[in-house]
Amino acid sequence: MKLAIIGSGMIVHDFLTMALDIPEIQLEMIVGTNRSSDKMQLLKDTYGIRQVSTRYEDCLNDQHIDTVYIALPNHLHFSFAKQAILNKKNVICEKPFTLNLAEMKELRELALANNVLLFEAITNQYLTNYKKIKEAISTIGAIKIIECNYSQYSSRYDAFKKGDILPAFNPKMGGGALMDINIYNIHFVTGIFGAPKEVNYLANVENVIDTSGILSLDYGDKKVVCIGAKDSTAPIRTIIQGNKGAVIIEGPTNAIDSFTVIDNQHKSELFDFKVHTHRMYEEFIEFERIIRESDVEAMMKHLDHSEMVMSIVDKGLETAGISLG
Repeated sequence: MKLAIIGSGMIVHDFLTMALDIPEIQLEMIVGTNRSSDKMQLLKDTYGIRQVSTRYEDCLNDQHIDTVYIALPNHLHFSFAKQAILNKKNVICEKPFTLNLAEMKELRELALANNVLLFEAITNQYLTNYKKIKEAISTIGAIKIIECNYSQYSSRYDAFKKGDILPAFNPKMGGGALMDINIYNIHFVTGIFGAPKEVNYLANVENVIDTSGILSLDYGDKKVVCIGAKDSTAPIRTIIQGNKGAVIIEGPTNAIDSFTVIDNQHKSELFDFKVHTHRMYEEFIEFERIIRESDVEAMMKHLDHSEMVMSIVDKGLETAGISLG
């Protein structure tokens, strides 16, 4: 994979601490704004990126680059991904894929028409611990209740309350608690249980954006609550309850460092099947493989999952009366 990185924010810094552990990924270019030039130059020197540019066109016109990793604010995902696809580049796009289902479907159609590969970077779907949780739930009987709570007080919330609207709380830029952190919970749940029958989002709305909220997913025989908050904090934990036991994940659903299985007699066992300390390692290992092997079937499976998630996001925002973009 000959990769161009689009953006220079926190997620890019995080990605680069792991990227050199995958020798099949060649870091060809980093693209950002003029004000980020010094930062990008430092990243280039630190991680051996071939070149820096402040022009996206340089990336799109570089025939040496076959894949772009889009790590920009949410509202830019669609337009930057579309340009890359039309220029025959494979695309890895940070979550949330787009601001709505219609945009995601358009990208999917364009990728197929242009014979390129398209992915949403959503860590939990690729983690070995997540795959093992899917196996473990067979030991806890009929699933009844799932609760995912990913709540952490945002460093930007105080500024938001004073009227300084940064991207994380800007509806025009696709901000809000659902799109920022609760979406990890949606991916976690639907990757195991599929699409729910009903969706409802009870949101705490300030200045027309959700600062926190509870997304309920009704599967008929099981009920799910996905809690995401940027205006308050709580222990970050997920519990899957069956009639013979439970699976407990301490920490956020985008990392899944380990999990515990407990039975009705309170006997518990801790499991950890991590293959790497960095949560993004396994997804990029898989992206590289799919691209190298042109595994369209695997791509389509992941796109089906992302499309289901975006459908839930659309329904959730609609029930809360929130409009993005």
